[in-house]
Amino acid sequence: EVRLVESGGGQVAAGGSLRLSCAASGFTFNEYIIGWFRQVPGKELEAISCISSNGDTWYADSVKGRFTVSSEKAKNTVYLELNGLKPEDAALYYCAVDNELRDAGTWPGEWWQYDYWGQGTGVIVSS
Repeated sequence: EVRLVESGGGQVAAGGSLRLSCAASGFTFNEYIIGWFRQVPGKELEAISCISSNGDTWYADSVKGRFTVSSEKAKNTVYLELNGLKPEDAALYYCAVDNELRDAGTWPGEWWQYDYWGQGTGVIVSS
């Protein structure tokens, strides 16, 4: 059974930083895309970053230059470094895996293309 567990969320002052982790287990895919999404209650799910099994990355314009995605395959963990946090970054952050390595031109794709999701970790940014 594939399981994704996010951690690292919390409360931080504007301008601060957090590092989110997405630990995967039961994961045997050779080619995949790990996506990071966020959602504010009552608003739509927003894709913010992706990293593929071959290390390619993608960022939404809203986080480009402030967030960095990376992976540590030996630990089956993907990280999302959040820097320069703004109050509008406050949300529930999710990681998800698409077990199809789609062409990078199609990233991030639609939420329903991701097969497994974590439970989310909350980020609060105080102004």
